[in-house]
Amino acid sequence: MRSSALKTVRVLLALLFFIPITLYFCDFAGIFPNSFHWLLQIQVIPAILAGSVGLLIALALLTVLWGRVYCSTICPLGIMQDFISRISGRGKKKNKKKCWFRYAKPQHYLRYGLLGICVILFVMGIVTPLSFLDPYSNFGRVAANLFRPLVIGFNNLIHLVAVKAGNFDFYHVSIYTVTKGSLISGLIVFFIVGTMALLRGRLFCNTLCPVGSLLGLISRFSMFRIVMDQTRCNQCTLCERACKSQCIDSQNGTIDASRCVSCYNCLSRCKQKAIDYRFTWKKSLQESQTTPQPEQTQTNKKESIQAGRRDFIATGAMIATAVPLVHMWAQRTQGDTSNDIPITPPGSKSLLHFKEKCTGCHLCVTHCPQQILKPAGLAFGFDYLLKPHMVYERAYCSYECDICSTVCPNGAIVPFKSPDDKKITQIGVARFRRGRCVVFNDETDCGACAEHCPTQAVRMVPYKDSLRIPEVTPELCVGCGGCEYICPVRPYRAIYVIPNEVHEMAEKPKVEEVKDFKVDDFGF
Repeated sequence: MRSSALKTVRVLLALLFFIPITLYFCDFAGIFPNSFHWLLQIQVIPAILAGSVGLLIALALLTVLWGRVYCSTICPLGIMQDFISRISGRGKKKNKKKCWFRYAKPQHYLRYGLLGICVILFVMGIVTPLSFLDPYSNFGRVAANLFRPLVIGFNNLIHLVAVKAGNFDFYHVSIYTVTKGSLISGLIVFFIVGTMALLRGRLFCNTLCPVGSLLGLISRFSMFRIVMDQTRCNQCTLCERACKSQCIDSQNGTIDASRCVSCYNCLSRCKQKAIDYRFTWKKSLQESQTTPQPEQTQTNKKESIQAGRRDFIATGAMIATAVPLVHMWAQRTQGDTSNDIPITPPGSKSLLHFKEKCTGCHLCVTHCPQQILKPAGLAFGFDYLLKPHMVYERAYCSYECDICSTVCPNGAIVPFKSPDDKKITQIGVARFRRGRCVVFNDETDCGACAEHCPTQAVRMVPYKDSLRIPEVTPELCVGCGGCEYICPVRPYRAIYVIPNEVHEMAEKPKVEEVKDFKVDDFGF
């Protein structure tokens, strides 16, 4: 296949993944069906957390065959970096100024050290540092907290213009799910990753990203990869200037396969046809290149082996030193929580399960029709930072809604086997404070909480004279927050939900028998 055709196919595949994923995060009108979540389940970290062994094997085989094509076609954060790099003009000569890339030495200490630390933390059940480096989760926070509000703001602007023109087809959309913390996190990620992409192309992917480091280890042995023929190369550095991974050393005629993301930019730039993409199974990078000097080849091999040994020893020492520190940090952060615990979504099983699986991608936040899922700050500890929790300020959890469990790609919110299971899943229990109730303080009728309870857990009982006051039956309560949301008492409600650290099953509400009356006449 010609170089231009390879690049065209790669760009088309990247757009085929990136555009639907971005629109799925920004969809505020429910246009896209929930089945689109499969695009997010094929991401590496969500597949690991969800235990999708078959998918992980498929991604590993994909890398063994064609190198790190995952990074250039499937990963949304990687494609976003390509957009930023292209806008900046990097890799091209622009306005007679140097806007091209240069070869950079690999930062093996950093990339493999971070990968090792993330693996250790993951084995210990701590995913918070991994969520800060996971490319999918970082893109999710950018899309949910930056791109989506911009789309909603543009929609509201169209609504204002349309209303003035007498057109009422558009409607105003309010957004309550973007918190200060989530907005700051999205801005930080976009600034750091964007700056790296502007200045150094795929620097984030080849230094900080654990997925890139993991796939880089596999891509060293890929069957098809980019190689250089030194007999044809005139060291014009055109290929090196176009390489956004900065992995082509045109002076020594080497290409670092562990950092190459298979973007194929170098193939179209080479005028001497010294760069080729071909089958190189069971060949090392030096063996697959044609070199005129055997002595130089042996010297390069020795230097490469020695460098590899140094990197391995240094990385191992870094990981070994980090183990006791990580263990101490984990013990401290696991106990570093406030008195209150968050209300986790139905299907998350328990607080521990949710913290071990959720990476804070905020997909469930964007798709909650009631907008009651909000990213948390430090109120529940560092290990719950940016993870969503239930807030019943403006709405409550619909009795039959299970969208969050459907779209979650990480397995943090597990889908229910049947719709009835969701109706009896107890994520918390309502607690009634008589001293705050308007019936007690103002001696006036209310009963709003009982009217909004879908399980009959809150009912009105005789209190004084003809007044009735709420009473909670914990066995029937599912913690949906209907009573808390509707309670008129402010700022502290008279009835509110206490979260269950481990979700339980509530009793099914009793169905009243409907007597069948036979009417013989009109009843007058």
